[in-house]
Amino acid sequence: MNLEFFIAKRLVRGKEHKISISAPIIKIAIAAIALGVIMMLVAISTGVGLKHKIREKIAAFNGHIQIYNYDNNTSDVSMVPVSLDQEFYPDFKSVSGIQHIQGVATKAGIIRTEETFEGILAKGVGPDYNWDVFKEFLVDGALPNFEGEINSETLISQVLSNRLNLKTGDSFVAIFFKEDDASKMPNQRKFTITGIYDSGFEELDGSYIFIDLRHIQHMNKWADNEVGNFEIFVDDFDEMDNKAKEIYGKTLSNLDTQTIKDKYYRIFEWLGLFDFNIALIIGIMIIVGGINMITALLVLILERTQMIGILKALGSSNWSIRKIFLYNATYLIGVGLLLGNIIGLGIIGLQYKFRMFKFPNSKEYYIDYIPVHLDVMTVVLLNIGVLILCLLMLLLPSYIITKISPVKAIKFE
Repeated sequence: MNLEFFIAKRLVRGKEHKISISAPIIKIAIAAIALGVIMMLVAISTGVGLKHKIREKIAAFNGHIQIYNYDNNTSDVSMVPVSLDQEFYPDFKSVSGIQHIQGVATKAGIIRTEETFEGILAKGVGPDYNWDVFKEFLVDGALPNFEGEINSETLISQVLSNRLNLKTGDSFVAIFFKEDDASKMPNQRKFTITGIYDSGFEELDGSYIFIDLRHIQHMNKWADNEVGNFEIFVDDFDEMDNKAKEIYGKTLSNLDTQTIKDKYYRIFEWLGLFDFNIALIIGIMIIVGGINMITALLVLILERTQMIGILKALGSSNWSIRKIFLYNATYLIGVGLLLGNIIGLGIIGLQYKFRMFKFPNSKEYYIDYIPVHLDVMTVVLLNIGVLILCLLMLLLPSYIITKISPVKAIKFE
């Protein structure tokens, strides 16, 4: 049996360990480690969760990557059509990691009611449109169905519904100007609201309504196989930039690609600050926990000065004695990690299921509750990292053992 581990185990399990002077200090050190782990788990899960939710909402309106004609302008309005007759549509087989591709078009307009009017961006979608995300956003009614004949069904946001005083089942008239010649008589279309959605992203909710793609094709005098642009969803968001480069290389020379990071760069720059905040919290918590463990270790060494002197007198090396206390510290850190994981993961699990904690101002974060996201690998790496860093911090204070004289230590009281 490992002698150092055996002695360390006896020190931990001994009754005198529980009633010694160092007992309250050890409990404080364990509590500091546990509290630090809780704070780190909560910081990581909420920071990553918020990033994922905001990314999902932006992608719901735009896809992860857009393919459009080079001649199109930089606005959200579709100006120059793209043919659906492409090698990459409806399945992008030449690039791996593509989840879905859909053809859409957008057209600016105005909704007019008897009391008021609002500027809108009508998004034309077809049978290939992925409604999965909007099922979560739906607050009233049902999603429109554009698989049969052209119809007047539409999905509008809760924001526009409140501003225009409209509800599910109501009809309204939308006016669409002709981009090629604004002096010409605008197009008018009457739509019936089948559903109302609320993504929490007011910047987008305040503009977007969803209509049948064929309305925009007819108003723009496009062919039935022409759309404004393609929206692509990828399996792994972290690979989005690489996939965009691959897609660009696999498409025709007259087509360009754009990611949602490029389109909404300010939002993603803001999301990038979350990583810095998380790293700062982790650093502070590790330092606080490490300082508490250093204090506990020094007290343990002071309390066991006579034992150190006896072991040295019996021929034990300095490193052998240091290992005893490092084993002891590892046990204490492990207890703190266990308690911290149980409490921290419990809080995260409850928040994930019941959404107990809300944002005081949901408009600033685009969501009303605090989302959480945590994977097993992150938890494992966090625990291993905390354990290793704390032990590295304890190597220096354990060096004090080499300065203890056996004769003086045995006489120490």
